Amino acid sequence: MKQVSGKEVLAVLLKQGFLVKRQKGSHVHLDKIVEGKMFHVTVPVHSNKDLNPFVFRSIARQAGYTPEEFEHFF
Repeated sequence: MKQVSGKEVLAVLLKQGFLVKRQKGSHVHLDKIVEGKMFHVTVPVHSNKDLNPFVFRSIARQAGYTPEEFEHFF
């Protein structure tokens, strides 16, 4: 898996139509409605630090993608 930062993940999610709901500290909360289903995603944005692979997979699932599908956006 390619190493990506929280900033990179945030940029991809915004391009995919997610909207920033709020930010608390270094965690950005995003929402998106697809076919009547609401997706809530939390992305940690700690400067340019790479995300742990487990966190990356968790974000992918929260966004409604498989980790493999989500990785193709990078």
